[in-house]
Amino acid sequence: MKRERLPTDDARRRSRRRFLLGGAAIGGTALAACMSLGSATLFNSCRARLPADAALDELIGFAWQGIDPAEFVDCHVHLVGTGDSGSGIEVNPQMESLFHPLQYAQRLFYLNAGCVHNAPGRVDASYLERMQNLVDGLRPGAKLLLLAFERAYDEQGRPDFKRTSFYLPNAYAQAVVQRHPQYFEWAASIHPYRSDCVEELAAAVRGGARAVKWLPPAMAIDPSSPRCDRFYQALAQHDLPLITHAGEEKAVHGAELEALGNPLLLRRALDHGVRVVVAHCASLGMAADLDRGPHAAPVACFDLFARMMGEARYAKLLFADISALTLRNRPPETLRVLLEREEWHARLLNGSDYPLPGVVPLILPADLAARGLLPASLVARLELIREHNPLLFDFVLKRHLSSNGHRFPPGVFATRRFFDRRTA
Repeated sequence: MKRERLPTDDARRRSRRRFLLGGAAIGGTALAACMSLGSATLFNSCRARLPADAALDELIGFAWQGIDPAEFVDCHVHLVGTGDSGSGIEVNPQMESLFHPLQYAQRLFYLNAGCVHNAPGRVDASYLERMQNLVDGLRPGAKLLLLAFERAYDEQGRPDFKRTSFYLPNAYAQAVVQRHPQYFEWAASIHPYRSDCVEELAAAVRGGARAVKWLPPAMAIDPSSPRCDRFYQALAQHDLPLITHAGEEKAVHGAELEALGNPLLLRRALDHGVRVVVAHCASLGMAADLDRGPHAAPVACFDLFARMMGEARYAKLLFADISALTLRNRPPETLRVLLEREEWHARLLNGSDYPLPGVVPLILPADLAARGLLPASLVARLELIREHNPLLFDFVLKRHLSSNGHRFPPGVFATRRFFDRRTA
């Protein structure tokens, strides 16, 4: 595992003090909420090489059993930056304003999670360096699928800058992969209301994009709108999967149109023959049961997702990633269902939602152990792994989860072939 550029201990302590002061300035809202979660520490330690330890080696070795690292592609990894490298990344000023305390606090935690909280002027580059270091801590051949992130657009197909939380261009994601093909693949993000969406998709395919990523509530995309039809037709023709958020959205603000996270809205894409990957298995929030009419009572989004997974017509089209399922705001019953529904396992894909595994209060192995989903004897070692490598932590944690003797099988983590285009 190669050495990364890390701040000195003194610099890290100074940065952590600034981090704490910034959190205090927001009046204790979001930061206090995180503190109430009961974590022993709030911050990612950003350490480098794992210590030599036979027990750690055994824990990690078990996780890799049955998995060819060359088939391992973490399919849900966010590129993060400020645009300080000329990348074209744009960040809504609200994320840097104390007048928007939740977004301000989230930004601070995301920067720390990616270990770029002490990298003024080179956040973009430092974030990439840290991710490469983390991949080096996996096994040779393992890769990350980096997600571009589109702006919000209005109904006339014009960019809506005010409602855009952040923007990460396809060109930047593609350039990163071209520079570091041994570490990364990339997914484009294209708004279907754009007049040039089909042409942009074709360009992304030529540039090696493995998927398209949407977050409908933040991007103002109604997946059930006829405006999406020509884009769906092109996606199906190119055989490019659509990775799309469903359920309530907590991490990204923007258009804030929560109704657009309803999993049932994705039927239109599926009916066009698009392979759809439902991010997080729609594991959070409630939505209208549109199958029973527009005014039907709300139902758990996960239950709507489960209904669709049970429909034979979608058996070869509907998939889901398991990112964020171990976060404390997810119901543990959902994780139990996913572990035990073995008939779904061939349709589940591993994703970490990095940098979120580096936001320490969000995932507490001790809580999972208390709920019987993880052996208590593993908690301390998993926490130690996270101090050095949150990506490895996320993978090893998921491989050791169990419910009534059921685990996620190796195939959930061997995702590369899913992203190989059959029409290529």
